[in-house]
Amino acid sequence: MSSISKLSNPNPTYLPTSFNPKSFLPKCLIDINANSSAFTKRVSSSRLSVSTNHAFRGSLVVRCSQLDGNGSQIKRTVLHDLYEKEGQSPWYDNLCRPVTDLLPLISSGVRGVTSNPAIFQKAISTSNAYNEQFRELIEAGRDIESAYWELVVKDIQDACKLFEPIYDQTDAGDGYVSVEVSPRLADDTEGTVEAAKWLHKVVDRPNVYIKIPATAECIPSIKEVISLGISVNVTLIFSLARYEAVIDAYLDGLENSGLNDLSRVTSVASFFVSRVDTLADKMLEKIGTPEALDLQGKAANAQAALAYKLYQKKFSGPRWEALVKKGAKKQRLLWASTSVKNPAYPDTLYVAPLIGPDTVSTMPDQALQAFIDHGIVSRTIDSNVYEAEGIYSALEKLGIEWGYVGSQLEVEGVDSFKKSFESLLESLQEKANSLKLVSL
Repeated sequence: MSSISKLSNPNPTYLPTSFNPKSFLPKCLIDINANSSAFTKRVSSSRLSVSTNHAFRGSLVVRCSQLDGNGSQIKRTVLHDLYEKEGQSPWYDNLCRPVTDLLPLISSGVRGVTSNPAIFQKAISTSNAYNEQFRELIEAGRDIESAYWELVVKDIQDACKLFEPIYDQTDAGDGYVSVEVSPRLADDTEGTVEAAKWLHKVVDRPNVYIKIPATAECIPSIKEVISLGISVNVTLIFSLARYEAVIDAYLDGLENSGLNDLSRVTSVASFFVSRVDTLADKMLEKIGTPEALDLQGKAANAQAALAYKLYQKKFSGPRWEALVKKGAKKQRLLWASTSVKNPAYPDTLYVAPLIGPDTVSTMPDQALQAFIDHGIVSRTIDSNVYEAEGIYSALEKLGIEWGYVGSQLEVEGVDSFKKSFESLLESLQEKANSLKLVSL
C-alpha cells in the first residue's frame, strides 16, 4: 500500500460538500450518571500532585453513535472558567461520527479537537457510521489506504466547520482540529513534508492543524512545513531537550517563511504527560528505596512545569519580538496524554496541576468528565517551579536518565500509532471483503 505522500490520487473526489452545522440540532448521546461511591485518591506531599476525595455528582459522557445521535444543550461549566480566567484552552482528545456529537461539548466549553491513528482506529473499526462512504469509495476504485484517508478527511473537515466560529472569534488563536500524518513516515523527513502539504491541501480548512511527530527525523520537516505557511501540531514530545528543538524549528520556520504577515501560521507543541510517569514509576519501583518510591507520580508534572519555564524563556527577547512585529503567535504548549493510567492517582492529576496561560489541555473522556465534575480552576503550572526543579534533579540523582525516558517513550509512541494504523487498514480490508466489494 502506498504511503500518504505517494498516493496515486492526491486529490480525492469524495470529499464533503456543503456542511452547515446550523442546519443540525445538536446530536449526541449523553449520560448523566449518578454515583454515590466516593473516589479515594492517593495523597501526596507534593504540590505538583493533586489529591481528591469526593463522590462523582454526575459525569458528561459522549458516546460515538453508530448511525445517528441525539442530545441536549450543555450549561456553563468549569471549562469556560478555565479559558476565561486562566487562559488555558480545553480541547477534546477524540473524534468520531457523527461529528455533531461535538456540539454539546462545544457548548460546555471545549475549544478544539485532537485526533490520532489510535482514535480513528477505534472510531472506524467499531462503528457502522463509515460504511456508506467506505462502500462508495471502494466501488469507485479506491485502494484501502486511500479510502482510509478520505474517511479521515471528511471527519476533520466537518469538525473544522463546527469549530470555525471559535477560530474566527479568536483571530486564529483557537478552535483547531488536528489530523496526523501517516505514522509510517516518522523517520522520513521529506515524506513527512509532502504528507503535510497533501493533508493541508485536501482538508482545505483554515483551522486544521497537521500533526507531525517530534522525532529527530521530523524536526527539519516541522521547520519546512511552518515555512510554507502551514499550521502544525507537533506531537509525541517527551523530553525538555526535544521540546527545545521543536520550539527552534517553529521559530526557524517562521523566519524562513518570507511572509510579511505571520498571524495565520500557528502551532502547538504537544508535551505528553502521564506516559512519563508510567515509565518513571516502573524505574523507581525497581530502585525500591523510600526516596525513590516517594517520587512516584511526580516526574511527569515536574518535567511539564520545567517545559513551561522553557516556553516562557524561548518566547521572549529580541528574536521573538522581531517575529511578533510580523504578527507571529506563540507556539502554545499543549498537555497531551492527560488521562490517569494508575488508578491510585487522582483522576485530574495531569490536568489540575498544569493550568496556566497560553496553554492547551487536550482531554479524553475520562479526564474531561473528571475535571468538569470536580476540577478546580487556578493557575498552577508555575506555582512552585523550585519544587519541580528539585524533583527533576532528585530523579537524576537516583539514576533516572531523562534522555532515556524521552527516547524510549518516543519509540513506544510511534510504534503504538503504527500498530493502530496497520490494524485499522486490516480492519478496512476485512470490511471491504465482507461487503464483497474487493478481493484479497
